[in-house]
Amino acid sequence: MYNEDSLLGVKSRLFAVRVTKMVDYLQKNRSTTLKSVYNQVLRSGTSVMANIAESEFAQSRPDFINKLKIALKEANETKRWLYLLYQTETLTQREYNSMNSDCSELIAMLIASVNTSRKKGSESYVQPEESVDGFVSEDMIHLPF
Repeated sequence: MYNEDSLLGVKSRLFAVRVTKMVDYLQKNRSTTLKSVYNQVLRSGTSVMANIAESEFAQSRPDFINKLKIALKEANETKRWLYLLYQTETLTQREYNSMNSDCSELIAMLIASVNTSRKKGSESYVQPEESVDGFVSEDMIHLPF
């Protein structure tokens, strides 16, 4: 059901790489007292990719949808950790905006994928939190992660 070369698959891998690089950068260059928060954002941010990849071998349409819904929950959690890092002044506004934009786009894509997969079923649709533009922002090019 899932193609690892799909736009969602590629963007989730790129996001996992960015989250990993961001956490590495923060641990080396910012507050060490937030290590547990760094670990949380690393876990949830990379879990998005892992759950999307797991959907490749889903046993059924409901299993496929469930994997995507788990990825959606993890993306939502990541968004909240990013906000906490911004509010604690660990991430600059520019860094936060760039990472948050990427995370928001993944959320929008996951919602669209879940809703498309549900069209043949009777499950209710997931409502998008917000609409998001392009995945790669110009800020991303100039950030260390």
